Amino acid sequence: MESKLNHVQTKQWDQLFVQGNLITLDAGVDAGWGLIPQGALAVSDGRIQWLGSMSSLPEIDPSVDIIDLEGRLVSPGIVDCHTHLVFGGSRAAEWQQRLEGTSYRQIAEQGGGILSTVRATRSASQDALYRAAAARLRTLLRAGVTTVEIKSGYGLDLETELKMLRVIRSLGETSPVDVHATFLGAHALPDEFAGRPDDYLDLVCNEMMPAAKDLATAVDIFAESIAFDLPQTERVLQAAVDLGFPIKIHAEQLSHMGSAKLAAEMGAVSADHLEYLQRPGVEAMARHQTVATLLPGAYYFLGETERPPVEALREMGVPIALGSDMNPGSSPLMNPLLVANMGCTLFGLTPLESIRGVTLNAARALGIDDQVGSLETGKRADVAVWDLDSPEELAYLIGHQPCTAVYISGRPVVNEPLDGPPDS
Repeated sequence: MESKLNHVQTKQWDQLFVQGNLITLDAGVDAGWGLIPQGALAVSDGRIQWLGSMSSLPEIDPSVDIIDLEGRLVSPGIVDCHTHLVFGGSRAAEWQQRLEGTSYRQIAEQGGGILSTVRATRSASQDALYRAAAARLRTLLRAGVTTVEIKSGYGLDLETELKMLRVIRSLGETSPVDVHATFLGAHALPDEFAGRPDDYLDLVCNEMMPAAKDLATAVDIFAESIAFDLPQTERVLQAAVDLGFPIKIHAEQLSHMGSAKLAAEMGAVSADHLEYLQRPGVEAMARHQTVATLLPGAYYFLGETERPPVEALREMGVPIALGSDMNPGSSPLMNPLLVANMGCTLFGLTPLESIRGVTLNAARALGIDDQVGSLETGKRADVAVWDLDSPEELAYLIGHQPCTAVYISGRPVVNEPLDGPPDS
């Protein structure tokens, strides 16, 4: 080992991670863990240049920065592909109402739910929203998250939606985490448009969405009986496609509408929730390679009983991702390994499926699996290090925080604080 580390290699590397048990999660490794015991991983310019066993390590330049992983488990950085991280206020009182027997639907119909968060978010300053969201993002980072998607959707007017998107942009500028912004103006019908959903969608499609073009990288909609129906959903998604946005959808969460099938046929990169998804929707998602993003935190927190059709998704070869759905009303969850555990215990995924769900398939749900989500040459060197013995333990332990180090583009970041927000 010493002789290898002192030899000179013709190609210079910036960093070399040694003595780690790597799980590559490469889709080409027979869909298994891609385990490399006693492995090494080389990085230059923030990208993975080489990986393999220590015994096959090429000769290296002695000036390379060597990081000894001391036998720890090493995975791709976690990708949280569905969050609502920016919001004002709390919905703890509504949670208590649900515990006392009031349903999520009833609370929403009474003006609570999403609309209560809208009121709190509208009244909060941009700085206050940033600081609260930055603390949540820091929690995710320390838990191994290196890429996160954050949605707007608690503004439901032009000014506040843009305020939220500016906060999301600021988080991406001040945090080492790779932040992706999704415009979710069609999240609910605001009070001032009560009874006039089509008028509100005029605002979403003709004013909000074009104004969000430089701030958001995708568009989402909540398709549900308490939100927007199928024709309205098609209208919003088509407007997004016409503007060049990738599209996503909250689909089949509380009832079956056929919205996942519609979104897949329109080219959606992912359809999320899917508790009430039926066979035609699964088949459409398989045909159009739409990722199924399951959100077990919301299923758990809302006390739902209808499980997503995991067996059908498996059978049809639909990639299954998992997200935290971190939000104040239905999933105040900021632990990606608990998400993975819930994917197993609540939805029947295997540990391998659940960890792929928060890495490679989560990256697919954002359309960035060519960049992150697995340990492969050419991909960004986003790496999480775990004080664990076996890959299965990533989805096994509950409430434990085993992440000991996080590297984004090869840079150690897990203990770095976020700076204050830049000038808007």
